[in-house]
Amino acid sequence: MLITVVADYGAGDLAFAEVTQRFAQLVPGAAVSTVPVPAFDTVSAGFCVAQLALTDGPADRVVFANVAPRADEDDPRPDNAGERLAAVRLDSGVLVVGVASGVSLSFLGRTVRAVKVADAGSQFRSRDVFPAAVAALARGDDLLGEELPLPAPPPDAVVYTDGYGNLKTSWHEPPAEPGTTVRVRVGDRTAEAVVSDGVFTVPAGAMSFAPGSSGWDEPFYELLLRGGRAADVFGRPRSGTPVEIER
Repeated sequence: MLITVVADYGAGDLAFAEVTQRFAQLVPGAAVSTVPVPAFDTVSAGFCVAQLALTDGPADRVVFANVAPRADEDDPRPDNAGERLAAVRLDSGVLVVGVASGVSLSFLGRTVRAVKVADAGSQFRSRDVFPAAVAALARGDDLLGEELPLPAPPPDAVVYTDGYGNLKTSWHEPPAEPGTTVRVRVGDRTAEAVVSDGVFTVPAGAMSFAPGSSGWDEPFYELLLRGGRAADVFGRPRSGTPVEIER
């Protein structure tokens, strides 16, 4: 079994090692991989969860997401309570379990149900509380309760910045004919990009806006600066920042 942990602990953080150890104890023989996203960034988390769960891979895999800003209530939270744990078993057999915070589970386009597990009791719930529930669900135990509402993912926005500085967006349709130069606004920064059908079909130093390497039902468009980092050009925008096209 493959268990992938999508969380905002920070690349190489001790927390990833502790959660990995916990899964190794509870699910012997499972391979555990980790994917870091920025702190409290439920948009990046949601995108990564869907990319991992809805694309090709072993059917017996688990995607576990923990980005819990505890922003669902403004009042003081007793006993380190936070957003509830939720889960869904996809038709492919893939199990997705994650904290129902922001849009962490929204990109799946599926109904999720609450997991019958405590939502309090530890500051580090993803080590102390949730792994046992994930292991039980992976075994087939019935821990699912009521359906939980999920907000829609942001349209026409940055959804993830990869290691090359490419900005993956939630655009699915070309904003103009291939070969057209458009002005792109991301937050308070603007730059020119060429609408194309391939991210590298522009000369060195130019930016393309084209279907990238990510997507499930259809590819996501991304901004790629050939020979540079599109994220730097646009001021390293946070996921969820609108991407506007001026034709």
